[in-house]
Amino acid sequence: MTTETPFYLAGHLAPVPDEIDAADLPVTGALPAELTGRYLRNGPNPLPGQDPGHWFTGHGMLHGVRLRDGRAEWYRNRWVRTRRLTEGAPFIHADGTVDRTAVPANTHVVHHSGRILALVENGLPYEVTPELGTVGPCDFGGRLTTAMTAHPKQDPVTGELHFFGYGFTAPYLTYHRLSAGGELVESRVVDVPGPTMMHDFAITEHHVVWLDLPVVFDMDLAGRGGLPYRWDDAYGARIGAMDRAGRVTWFEVDPGYVFHVGNAREDAAGRITLDAVRYSRDAFTGIWPLVGGGPAPAARTGGAVLHRWTLDPVSGTTAEEQLDDRPVEFPTLNDAHVGRASRFRYAISSGAVVKYDTETGTSRAAELDGRPGEAVFVPASAARSEDDGWLLSIVTDRRGESSELLVLDAAGLDFTASVRLPRRVPAGFHGSWIPDGND
Repeated sequence: MTTETPFYLAGHLAPVPDEIDAADLPVTGALPAELTGRYLRNGPNPLPGQDPGHWFTGHGMLHGVRLRDGRAEWYRNRWVRTRRLTEGAPFIHADGTVDRTAVPANTHVVHHSGRILALVENGLPYEVTPELGTVGPCDFGGRLTTAMTAHPKQDPVTGELHFFGYGFTAPYLTYHRLSAGGELVESRVVDVPGPTMMHDFAITEHHVVWLDLPVVFDMDLAGRGGLPYRWDDAYGARIGAMDRAGRVTWFEVDPGYVFHVGNAREDAAGRITLDAVRYSRDAFTGIWPLVGGGPAPAARTGGAVLHRWTLDPVSGTTAEEQLDDRPVEFPTLNDAHVGRASRFRYAISSGAVVKYDTETGTSRAAELDGRPGEAVFVPASAARSEDDGWLLSIVTDRRGESSELLVLDAAGLDFTASVRLPRRVPAGFHGSWIPDGND
């Protein structure tokens, strides 16, 4: 890499130039036969010769691996064909109007109610096929008029999908809820004082948990390339607990920033516990310029650590504690426990997949000879415990030359199998396992 090349265009982050297909992929170890479905992962991948100006703004590219009956049937990668990619459509027009279809759709890919959606937080979702073809933007029958977060939360009991949209003009935050059948049944404006960069949120059985934190939109930075957000000490930091009637109780917290939530839950007394990966002011301001094209960071995670907040709506008090000092990112869990009590969290660190046991307060790590991506939990079909299943992660070697789909046993982080991919897969963001029968 030269000093002229942004770090997000080099090494294990460097985009690939084309779309390919490969069949009958080589497997080391033994793939569990019940892993029958598709692992899909999203991430930024600019077109050849393009520099989007920020790691977060390259065109979305989906990478997919099809597993069935102990075999890896295929790998393929496809750009999400948004209007920004195919037409060069501008996100903001000269008259100030916003085109929410002119986005990169590069952050996550989720499945809900028969649809597979590629997501980015500043625009509409794009529906794609199980073979990664682009269907087009989805506004749920014209009812969605804001952006959609890249981190929706599906309630494991009701099947409803909770999400939100945030923007740089009022209303700054809008809550949405899809029925289990995929119909947009509720949209509600939530009052916040300004345009924060709200990347993630949480749900519990009876609440939605908001993160109103001091990274804000700055109009003076717009038009300079990259993303026009900055840390603002004057904004303050608070967490909100919104009940299902829309009433929000706000809790002042120590200043910090959260890209990704682990989980939240309520206890019998109504207290809400939220686990997330928290950046201090120094950690955030250290990494934010780097993802916009500065020198490569010494650690990809930027010093963010697992943190816990306990909110008591009755007393109005908040307790905060750091759960670990290991820098991590991309926390995940068994999705059957989203918004409910859950013992285990999974995350990635530099060269490791980490498992946290929140009951014992301990952690363990699977050290890898490569750079892992987000570890997606897949439950065993007859699971006997919360961690009975597997973790799927795309791991790229440290030279940035080759990649594999790694399968770990989630209980002990032991090696189960790996699928050799036909090309290097650039480090990306988030993915999902879609079992057969859920297309």
